Amino acid sequence: MSQNIYDEREFFQSYIQLDRQRKGLDSTPEWPRLRAMLPDLKGARVLDLGCGLGWFSRFARTEGAASVRAIDLSANMLDKARSMTSDDDIAYEEADLEDLTLPETSYDVVFSSLAFHYLANLPQLVAEISKSLRRGGRLVFSVEHPLFTAPTSPSVTFNHRKDQIFWQIDAYQKEGVRTRDWLVEDVRKQHRTMASYINMLLDSGFRLTDFVEWCPSAEELASNPHWDIELVRPTFLLMGAVKD
Repeated sequence: MSQNIYDEREFFQSYIQLDRQRKGLDSTPEWPRLRAMLPDLKGARVLDLGCGLGWFSRFARTEGAASVRAIDLSANMLDKARSMTSDDDIAYEEADLEDLTLPETSYDVVFSSLAFHYLANLPQLVAEISKSLRRGGRLVFSVEHPLFTAPTSPSVTFNHRKDQIFWQIDAYQKEGVRTRDWLVEDVRKQHRTMASYINMLLDSGFRLTDFVEWCPSAEELASNPHWDIELVRPTFLLMGAVKD
C-alpha cells in the first residue's frame, strides 16, 4: 500500500497552506504548459488520478467534460475536495493507485498531477490506464523530474566567487525509493529515469505526444526571480500520450 502521508495531521495542515492548494491551478507554475497538452474536454469522460483537492476535476467540468471520476488515497484530501465542490457529475473516490483496476474503454482523458512519482507499481497502473482509454484517448500527467528525484541526499551548492549554482546528482540510474524531508520527515517517493517513463508508455500502447522539462519563461522569471533554480535543474517533467 502507498504511504498515506496526506492523512497525517501535521503534513496535511502544512500542505493545504501551499499556494497551489489555496489558490488553485492558476497559482501552479507548470499549469499553462500542462493545460496546453490537454485535448478539448467538451463532452469528455475524464479520470483524475491523485485528484487532491479537486482543482483539475472542477476545471474539467467548467471546460465541458461530461463527467469526472476523481480518485485519491487521502480521506483528508477528498473531504476537503467535496466541501469545495457542488457538482454531481464529479464523483470523488478513495482508492490506492498502486492496485487500481479500471474498466475497459471508459474514458476519453486521464489526467494526473504530481502523483505518479509516489507509486512503486506505476507500470501496472499505466497498463490499466491504457486499457481504460478509448482509442485516441489521451493521458496527460506530471511528475517530479528525474534529475530532481535522483540524488540520494539532494543539495544545492554555491560557488560565490564565480556566481555559480550546482545541483548535485548521484545514483541517477539506480531507480527506487528516495526518502525526503518535505513538510515532515521521511516522505517516500520513487525515482525513475526518463527512459523508464517513456518506455512504460510505449510498452502499454501509447504514442508520446508531449515531453516538457518545465522551466519558467523569461516573463515568468521576471515576476518570480526565485524560480531561477529551475535553470539549474528542472523540478517537473510533463508528459502527454495518445492511445493508438
